[in-house]
Amino acid sequence: MSFWTRHQIFEKNSIILIGGILAVIAIGGIVEIAPLFYLKSTIEKVDGVRPYTPLELAGRNVYVREGCYLCHSQMVRPLRDEIERYGHYSLAAESMYDHPFQWGSKRTGPDLARVGAKYSDEWHATHLANPRAIVPQSVMPGYPFLYEAHVDTTTIADHLRTSRAIGVPYTDDQIAHAAEDLRAQVDPDSSNADALLKRYPKAIARNFDGKDGAPSEMDALIAYLQMLGTLVDFKLYNDKANLR
Repeated sequence: MSFWTRHQIFEKNSIILIGGILAVIAIGGIVEIAPLFYLKSTIEKVDGVRPYTPLELAGRNVYVREGCYLCHSQMVRPLRDEIERYGHYSLAAESMYDHPFQWGSKRTGPDLARVGAKYSDEWHATHLANPRAIVPQSVMPGYPFLYEAHVDTTTIADHLRTSRAIGVPYTDDQIAHAAEDLRAQVDPDSSNADALLKRYPKAIARNFDGKDGAPSEMDALIAYLQMLGTLVDFKLYNDKANLR
């Protein structure tokens, strides 16, 4: 019996054809899905990536609350024009502690995945308070009230504890010292600043909004923006690429 004769069984019997299709899909699905059950994570760990400091987390909450993600994406695509404009393409590990992630797809403003350390704190504060003082044609709303709104230090430990419940590896020590770490990050002369830097490598401790007093939401938002894209040493990836 030739191949074509045998194949007529499927061509002339729709039930057998459907059964064959389902069998092939099932086998293919098992081959694709089964290995995932043996993986703890599909995200490759990258050196340098850490959970947000309490102040950065508070700033991220402000960022989400004010809808900044509606106009700014946080994902550099692996395309030449994007890489030349924004820097190294985004790694999945950079968003592994984001709930939800801020990748986005619409850019009324520029992508912010690599904005950290690109501008001064004063630039960010001025831009956030009055965007047209920096970019006259900007359609971004101003957020001057962030100077006056203080971060609630009494609930920040609960934010860390909740984040840990959904997979962010905050330690008991980080949760216990959340409030003092938040205050210490805006006061580099604080006795707790060194302890903050030990708990959160590469954290930046300084007065972000340029004003004295309790940590403001402007402090928090600038702290968050200033760490974006700064945790991973992309020179290592570029050097490997150049060696190929």
